Amino acid sequence: MPSYTLSVLDLEVSFKAKADHTRVLKAKELLEERYRELTQHGRRLSKEKLLTFLALGLADDLLQSTRKLEELDGKLSGLLTKIDNGGTP
Repeated sequence: MPSYTLSVLDLEVSFKAKADHTRVLKAKELLEERYRELTQHGRRLSKEKLLTFLALGLADDLLQSTRKLEELDGKLSGLLTKIDNGGTP
């Protein structure tokens, strides 16, 4: 498993992950981009509060993506059932 040491939002973090280097860098870039957006659109909040809002936003994104994936999986299962039954539900 590859090891990484990154500077993320002025914090140095070291960790191991199964993800490849490109994926780790994209995650870091997303985090930093969202953090910049929060700091530009809000009043002066502590870094801890901004990171909490950032974590909540990313968690919400994950929940919404999971819900959409489940909906698509249900639709796909329905279509496969129709195909297996010769086009009838």
